Amino acid sequence: MITVRLFAMLREKAGTSEVTLTTRPETVGDLILLVGDRCPGIKDMLACGRILISVNQEFVKQDALLKDGDEVGLMPPFSGGQDRQGIVRIQEGPFSLDAEIARIKTTSAAIGGIVSFLGTTRDVSRGGRVAQLEFEHYAGMAEKKLAEIRERAIADLGVIDVTIIHRVGTMPVGENIVLIVVAAEHRDEAFKACRFCIDELKRITPIWKKETTPDGVVWVEEHP
Repeated sequence: MITVRLFAMLREKAGTSEVTLTTRPETVGDLILLVGDRCPGIKDMLACGRILISVNQEFVKQDALLKDGDEVGLMPPFSGGQDRQGIVRIQEGPFSLDAEIARIKTTSAAIGGIVSFLGTTRDVSRGGRVAQLEFEHYAGMAEKKLAEIRERAIADLGVIDVTIIHRVGTMPVGENIVLIVVAAEHRDEAFKACRFCIDELKRITPIWKKETTPDGVVWVEEHP
């Protein structure tokens, strides 16, 4: 048996968040054909080749082999875990920039600079007005990808510590959405790592954004 989880616009168009296949297809590509037949509302989206696929919360290609018990995630493009110190989080409630900076300052006496990025909800998108936004994530996989981004920033860019927090749920305009705080010995490394983290978050983390506008609701597939 294979469990297929659908997210964001795929879930809405299919009318379900989960499809169970009692007969195991050989490859992910075969699975996509079966799901398209089971859920005609998303058949064209699945066939276009732009969806992202995970097996047991790891990204794969369509030629990946499947085994009984696998969990497959089918995802539209992203709008783009907790580690040893609990500083990679996805949460519904607000966070405190001051508290997170104060916390990261205590991690090492070698810290010489801290750089932060704070993302907020805005009232204009692609030239139109936005009343509110809704963020959805693939629980478990999203936290895992944020933890990977944090570890890569520390290992590859020479920083001391990184905090990544992203909120989910429905939020009005003006709310804080995402926070990245980077601590390093020197400012150059801190700035580079902060930019790396937000860019990778939008590229590989399964979080989607839906905007409510005067003309209706729109899933946002890509972000600058």
